[in-house]
Amino acid sequence: MIATAQAFGVDIGGSGIKAAPVDLEHGEFAEPRLKILTPKVSTPQSVAAIVKQQLEHFEVGEDTPVGVAFPAPIKPGQKLDFMANLDQSWIGVDVTEVFSEACGRPVTVVNDADAAGLAEQRFGAAKGQDGLVIATTLGTGIGTALIYNGVLIPNTELGHIELPKGKGDAEKWAASSVKDNEGLSYKQWAKRLTKYYGLLEKYFNPDLFVVGGGVSRASDKFLPLIDINAEIVPAKLRNEAGIIGAAYYATTKQLH
Repeated sequence: MIATAQAFGVDIGGSGIKAAPVDLEHGEFAEPRLKILTPKVSTPQSVAAIVKQQLEHFEVGEDTPVGVAFPAPIKPGQKLDFMANLDQSWIGVDVTEVFSEACGRPVTVVNDADAAGLAEQRFGAAKGQDGLVIATTLGTGIGTALIYNGVLIPNTELGHIELPKGKGDAEKWAASSVKDNEGLSYKQWAKRLTKYYGLLEKYFNPDLFVVGGGVSRASDKFLPLIDINAEIVPAKLRNEAGIIGAAYYATTKQLH
């Protein structure tokens, strides 16, 4: 592995598994990432084998912290009780154990939205921000990360907050996929986002919202239309956030 990297990050998604050595002094990849398609039958064994392959590809040293961003709530020492984007055989499995055993080294696992939020707090749009930051990813659903004075409050699922007046689960009404499926204009969608972020603001009084996900590339078309009091800004690290955040998180856990 290249000398400028202090840690290694992996981001596991339903379609691809991306990995790269990370330069934590600058919050960027130390080498171009390697993406391998997620196996059609994405069992723990098949996914962990790809992570091992990526570690070998980059010749990651035994002492290098390795972090994995994973698409489910992660509680260390507990087995997974829910899985949306990978094979259902993950249910009942200790994810950290699976990766650590397959890779023959300690691996730190963190929820993927939490990893992205941490990366934005440490290196991106929320760098230097005190108080409460709520990072969100608008995509197929709505992922969320809560970070208070730089400390992650893990596994929040604020994309599932219930909206008033019978609108139900927030992500089923305001995710980026809903905008596309219903053919909403940015203005129409921003009205829905105003209701969603307005509710989060009412309950949590955050100092800053960070908005990520692929649609954040077009943030100038909808962010200025979201009518709330809290500051709301686009994410900076985009698709690199999961890898960078996982790598950074691994260093914080392996120091303890």
